[in-house]
Amino acid sequence: MSHAYFSSSVLTFLGQPPEAILGMLTAAHKFDLAQNQRAAWADQITILQAELSNFPRGSIYFEFMVPRMGKRVDCILVANGAVFVIEFKVGSGTFDQSAIDQVHDYSLDLKNFHEGSHSVPLIPILLATKAATVRSELEFAEDNVAKPLCLGLGSLAELIAEVKGLRFRDVDPVNWAQSGYKPTPTIVEAARSLYECHDVAEIARSDAGAQNLNSTNDRIVKIIDEAKTHKRKVICFVTGVPGAGKTLAGLNIATRRAATHSDEHAVFLSGNGPLVDVLREALARDQAVRDQVKKIDAKRKVNSFIQNIHHFRDDYLRDLNPPIEKVVVFDEAQRAWTREQASKFMQQKRDQKDFDQSEPEFLLNVMDRHKDWCVVVCLIGGGQEINTGEAGIDEWLVALKEKFPQWKVHASSLLRARHYSVSAEAQLLLKDDFVQQHDQLHLSVSMRSFRADHLNAFVAEVLNGDAVSATKAYLAMDDKYPIYLTRNLKKAREWLREQSRGSERYGLIASSGAQRLRPEGLQVKNTITPEHWFLNPKTDIRSSYSLEEVGTEFDVQGLELDWCCLAWDADLRWTGTEWSMFNFRGTRWTNVNSLDRRRYLQNSYRVLLTRARQGMVIYLPEGDDRDQTRPKSYYDGTFEFLKSCGLSEI
Repeated sequence: MSHAYFSSSVLTFLGQPPEAILGMLTAAHKFDLAQNQRAAWADQITILQAELSNFPRGSIYFEFMVPRMGKRVDCILVANGAVFVIEFKVGSGTFDQSAIDQVHDYSLDLKNFHEGSHSVPLIPILLATKAATVRSELEFAEDNVAKPLCLGLGSLAELIAEVKGLRFRDVDPVNWAQSGYKPTPTIVEAARSLYECHDVAEIARSDAGAQNLNSTNDRIVKIIDEAKTHKRKVICFVTGVPGAGKTLAGLNIATRRAATHSDEHAVFLSGNGPLVDVLREALARDQAVRDQVKKIDAKRKVNSFIQNIHHFRDDYLRDLNPPIEKVVVFDEAQRAWTREQASKFMQQKRDQKDFDQSEPEFLLNVMDRHKDWCVVVCLIGGGQEINTGEAGIDEWLVALKEKFPQWKVHASSLLRARHYSVSAEAQLLLKDDFVQQHDQLHLSVSMRSFRADHLNAFVAEVLNGDAVSATKAYLAMDDKYPIYLTRNLKKAREWLREQSRGSERYGLIASSGAQRLRPEGLQVKNTITPEHWFLNPKTDIRSSYSLEEVGTEFDVQGLELDWCCLAWDADLRWTGTEWSMFNFRGTRWTNVNSLDRRRYLQNSYRVLLTRARQGMVIYLPEGDDRDQTRPKSYYDGTFEFLKSCGLSEI
């Protein structure tokens, strides 16, 4: 992958005719080129040749790729021991906050994911060609990323001279540019890039994680091509460690097949309503701006590509024809409903009095209507079941064995692992000859933010009640992923705002059962609109940035924030030797005794504790002994236990 459209030493750049540089930029651009982009490049070249005329040392890069964001920085200058990240606003007389955040985001992305940038100073610059310079002191954060500077014409040369006087250690531009890039995009960032036809290699890590992802992708592509060639009906089960990129793999398959095999009508299906809503909205907004079409028109196209699995199911209750889709990717397939749950819902809510199938059986029935071939790709996670009636893997395997023996089954060789809650009966089916197992269908390398590499281990030990092991796991994070405790909600909000830079997103989250947070002003019963909460800017009170609305496990599962505050209520409380679980009904807490419901509650906190990419603060209310529903003892034990797991108080 080429890092930049144009790169050279500054000396060579200064000696080149602007028309020649413009020609190279144009040739490197693989898409239709708008006239205003050519004009912007021409202005940038002229400006930089003037500003750098007295500073011939260093290297320059135009349109430098930022993989995680699927975007390119206008210009990067490596000189005087620093990396100048420059975003132009040609013809602009103002410094828009969103543009300031954008160049800050680019710099943070380089710092976090570009190996050559880990130990060098980065200086984000917004250069508006018709604005007066707004200079403040050059101020670096602890990680050596400066606060963004807003410059007008003529000020860049002054800044370069100032940085030269700081005598930073020299940076080798060639080694810097060629060093490894290990991005870990959020699912929204990944979906945007893939939908724009970026290759997964452009947005994924270039180390073993990406190789693992490519290996899985290649195996699935081969399975699809063989099914199509030999007219077979095939299902494959893909597993992965937490954060390994199962959803990314599924989106990649769906987007690539949709782009290169339009006759297959590949679709990505998920039962996670908020995830579907957020992805659809994000893609539609981007396409509306990119193609200059109405958002409603962009959304119509997006909606056919990403669908809610329950809507897909209901459509084919009424329509008995084969579906148009030949390749279907089911995200979190282990969360499909059991026979009991699906039948109850269909009979009561859809007036299907004779319905008596599990959701996996019905969905396979729908795809089996094809006369020739089809492929179903099931993405399987572990420890994510948070709803009553979620079937796990069993219903898929039993339905395949008993009702669809003609289907060819490919499965991850790790599907039998305990994380996937496969019953003894289903274990026997996996040993059967009708399942072909592949190591490549397991994603074994976590693609999470480098800061959160050990987070899953820490959370597992906390929920296991093992403070000693939790402390060891927390120490292994090596200060990269801060987790703090507080009894003061105001302090928690202030901490979130202080941590966030650029457009890094933060928000408040809590368990859906956290009903006694209401006296603290946190209303989990008030539903959020996920697409507003996850996508809208800081100026919108409906966004997570406002720190007013609370996202529950049902809102945030499958999605991420950079920083979050987890408000911890008395539904899960430490009672000295173990976790006790409660449900609030009417005016009091009642014990949760059902093993399934206990597992759902524990998984809810597992989901909540793993939503932040960079760090979090956990808020435990003080409680009030005058209120029988929230005495201090309900919260103090949990607070002290979490402290014993290595967490500090702010």
